[in-house]
Amino acid sequence: MTVLRRSAWVLLVAGPVLGGWALLAGPQVVRAEAVPDRPAAVAVDSSGPGGFAELFVTAYLEAAEGETLAAFLPGAKSAAPADAGQVVERVAAVRVRALSDGYWAVTVAARVRPVKTPEAKATATEPGAAERGSGLRYFRVPLWSGPAGELVAVSLPAEVGAPPAGPTPVLAYGQGGVPSKADPGVRTLEGFFSSYLAGGGEVDRYMPPGSTLSPIVPTPYATARLEWVAEYGTNAPGAAFPEGAQIPDGTRRRLLVDVTAADLAGVKRSLTYAVALKARDGRWEVEAVEAAPLLAAGSGATDKRSK
Repeated sequence: MTVLRRSAWVLLVAGPVLGGWALLAGPQVVRAEAVPDRPAAVAVDSSGPGGFAELFVTAYLEAAEGETLAAFLPGAKSAAPADAGQVVERVAAVRVRALSDGYWAVTVAARVRPVKTPEAKATATEPGAAERGSGLRYFRVPLWSGPAGELVAVSLPAEVGAPPAGPTPVLAYGQGGVPSKADPGVRTLEGFFSSYLAGGGEVDRYMPPGSTLSPIVPTPYATARLEWVAEYGTNAPGAAFPEGAQIPDGTRRRLLVDVTAADLAGVKRSLTYAVALKARDGRWEVEAVEAAPLLAAGSGATDKRSK
């Protein structure tokens, strides 16, 4: 696809889109309670600048000699070298930084591979020729928003190094362990994930009335098995809720579970879910599949559930 065709697609499709814009280590076993709500995070809509930068970087890398990038960078002339021949397999905006009102620096990751042209084949025997210019690369794009919200690039992309990895946050769960069959909450989770991931029955039976969560369709896996369970507030998951214990209605538990799911071909995949259980009529129900695991106090994380 040429840059001119991409430019037309951008103007037709992107326009309305862009216009829219420490692990708890206490050894004691405690009754898990609901985590207090924390202040909501301020959401910044970066989809407009991020999407525009992705399109710009793709057009820039795939541009053939003589093609223009004026749809992204007004007044730009051809920026493609004569031997350009790259295919962008995937792009993703990995960082959107607001420099000032209406002015951004967007870092885009691009997985690139060279096109096998006759010229490229002729130099393929050179040391490192197969890898040169290919692989995962990063480009920073300065973007400006006009009075009507229209986006333009301020300059050509700058190739940069990979963004530094941040510190790993501490999760607010105990040490965890192999799920116990004696824990009625574990049995609820086993049935739930079998239904949710592997179509092993009605998911509604494991959830409270009125829940809007539906199983994944089409069913992606043939089996789903719990491998590991960690619980908020204790290093001994389920110890406070043994088999036959009277559990007051409304009691909540927050857990982090590892699930191994296998498809029909036997290919296994490890999945991790943060879930909330709530007692009703003497049994545990899955109150929510949460948007993200709980972070330890002081992390500044929000505590908003996603059913």
